[in-house]
Amino acid sequence: MVGEQRTNDDFVIIGKNLKRMESISRPSLSYWKDAWRRLTKNKIAILSLVLIFIYILLAVFVPIFSKYGYADVDSGKMNQFLSTEHWFGTDSIGRDLWVRVWRGARVSLSIGFIAAILNAVLGAFVGGISGYYGGKIDMVIMRIIDVLYGIPALIVTILVMVVLGSGINSLIIAMVIVGWIGTARFVRGEVMRLKGQDFVAAAKILGVGNFRIIIKHVLPNIMGLIITNLMMAVPNAIFREAFLSYIGLGIAPPECSWGILAKEGAKMLRIYPHELFIPAFFICTTMLAMNLLGDGLRDALDPKLRGSE
Repeated sequence: MVGEQRTNDDFVIIGKNLKRMESISRPSLSYWKDAWRRLTKNKIAILSLVLIFIYILLAVFVPIFSKYGYADVDSGKMNQFLSTEHWFGTDSIGRDLWVRVWRGARVSLSIGFIAAILNAVLGAFVGGISGYYGGKIDMVIMRIIDVLYGIPALIVTILVMVVLGSGINSLIIAMVIVGWIGTARFVRGEVMRLKGQDFVAAAKILGVGNFRIIIKHVLPNIMGLIITNLMMAVPNAIFREAFLSYIGLGIAPPECSWGILAKEGAKMLRIYPHELFIPAFFICTTMLAMNLLGDGLRDALDPKLRGSE
């Protein structure tokens, strides 16, 4: 009631709960363990990771254990529909599409991952050197990048493929020549931001060399961004390989890739549409899974989100 007199007996002294105050509110985890814990909470990213892993396993083992070879021709079984004998049917000259799809997956995924990894390594190295040293080195590197950036990457890739010819090695080289530019530019910006931090100054005072500072102190702090950029680059490389193979500048027959299968299936679209839809489905789902996994990794590896949980 208003105006009622209160006495000390009306209050309870709770005191300090030292055990609760000294307890750790969250488990003590390393950066990578904490990133993995947050990634596992993202169900879409985990589902994408599982899907990519399944595709990789099928690409490795199906061509090995199948009773059909990816180049085996059977003129008596041309353009067959899906069946228990040929799970994805056959193509226009009687080759088993189930084996060819996963042989093509092996080629397309290999090109995508190898090209993306090489681009990430080269771009991180060049961007790290440019951003850390600055001055004339930075000016020369950035002018080279500006010139290359001004030329459409697809045109450069096509010109390189015309000179080197078709094949897996030629595709990877063509993608690496211009693919590292984007990574180098964002790594340079991050390194320029980090090189003024206290931990870099402390390393210099202790006599640590510049190259070691870049490798041991600067690059690990942007590794999460590099990994995220790498995952985003893989579907781009897969799509570029599929496009180049579709226009006849990629993989040379009888070798196959998803792009080759899409090219061959497009010729039979009106009569046997499944020959196009099957490789197109795997191209689309792989690119979608890679992008969703990249989004999940970006959120999991962002240290700013750690304190918000």
